Amino acid sequence: MKKTTRYENKKVLVLGLAKSGKAAARMLRKLGAAVVINDQGPLEVNLDAKEMVAEGFEVIAGGHPLQLLDREFDLIVKNPGIPYRKVPLLMKAQELKIPIITEVEIAYEISEAPFIGITATNGKTTTTTLIYEILKQGGLRPRIAGNIGEVATLVAADAKADEVLVTELSSFQLMGIEAFTPYISLILNITEAHLDYHTDLSEYRQAKLNLIKKQTRDQYFVYNADDPIIVAGLEQTLAQAIPFSLQKVVAGAYVFEQTIYYKDEKILDVASVLLKGEHNLQDVLGAVAVCKIYGCETDAIRQVLRRFSGVRHRLQFVEEIKGVKYYNNSKATNVIATEMALKSFERPIVLIAGGLDRGHDLSPLASCFGLVKAIVAYGETKDRFKQLATMHGIQCDIFTDLDEAVVAAANLAEEGDYVLFSPACASWDQYLNFEKRGDRFIEIVTELKNKA
Repeated sequence: MKKTTRYENKKVLVLGLAKSGKAAARMLRKLGAAVVINDQGPLEVNLDAKEMVAEGFEVIAGGHPLQLLDREFDLIVKNPGIPYRKVPLLMKAQELKIPIITEVEIAYEISEAPFIGITATNGKTTTTTLIYEILKQGGLRPRIAGNIGEVATLVAADAKADEVLVTELSSFQLMGIEAFTPYISLILNITEAHLDYHTDLSEYRQAKLNLIKKQTRDQYFVYNADDPIIVAGLEQTLAQAIPFSLQKVVAGAYVFEQTIYYKDEKILDVASVLLKGEHNLQDVLGAVAVCKIYGCETDAIRQVLRRFSGVRHRLQFVEEIKGVKYYNNSKATNVIATEMALKSFERPIVLIAGGLDRGHDLSPLASCFGLVKAIVAYGETKDRFKQLATMHGIQCDIFTDLDEAVVAAANLAEEGDYVLFSPACASWDQYLNFEKRGDRFIEIVTELKNKA
């Protein structure tokens, strides 16, 4: 761990607990800060707060009292999920010009290892995981941190100089950085999101671009050349800008005649990539560029792209049984997500859909029915899917639960087909969450595989 005196003898308020808050508080105390913790949950039911009290921390729980600021803190370390403009204590702290950072800033200060920082509106989890897997295959000693994996501070404290922290970063985290500077940054896309948190779209966009503002000429920024917001942000960085594009040949990663290239080097045919869908291909290009810049051998990239099945429940390849490939997209809790999934395949699809009926309009799915040979529906929405399928001349069989639906889909699918589980509905009619639902789908498919 790299030593830093930045926090020594500083009065620091850690706002919000959970994993990142606890890690930040412990590290700050180790670095010589006087730490006070403030958390919203009442102490009597707040297990995290009780844990920190037992470790000797001062914890104020049950709200965010304004009078805390009378203590004249030098710094606030804020849980990323706490909005800046909905908590009076934070609003007053900003008026008083008290610096407010997030835990990833501390991780950067103490890390001996360089960072690869990844952000996006969509696709950052898949891409972060893919980069990690490629670098691991290439023997380049990656550690995964941030929004996925371990809290960044815990990983950074243990990281060695010859390792690299592959770090997924949200706009919430990037609002609270000052010195944080990745060796390689990657911004996949910036669309509209989190406007319940950010003041407006402009603030959200700038939060994402904060990732590149402090980068220097000996560092790298991998960017989506098809995204005008990101292209306009190039002027904010001194880093060497390396583009990727799905639409044109660029001096970075691109697709030409259904082949992925990095600069002039052929990487792999698109058809050989296990991840399906244009949105995932964008993620692949970003990952290829990052890994080539970091010095990864092309063979390692090829090996991983051929086998990487995606992040669990996000268009995840599960099994191939008798020539039929099964994909788990339980994360698709709305129609738009299922539309994107349906556009990702090039051969006939048996679609499994259904779940909680929230009254959403299912009809937009019909525009993506070109390759759908049959629908198997279950749960509260099964009759609505049946009605939609009948209107468009598609076979639809309905069942009460997912177990029956998967078996029926397997019976309908033929060699060369895909069975796609993309519910277009929330899980709560039968499952606690989409993860539990997706896990059950995987279990059923595995059972089918074992019987085959």
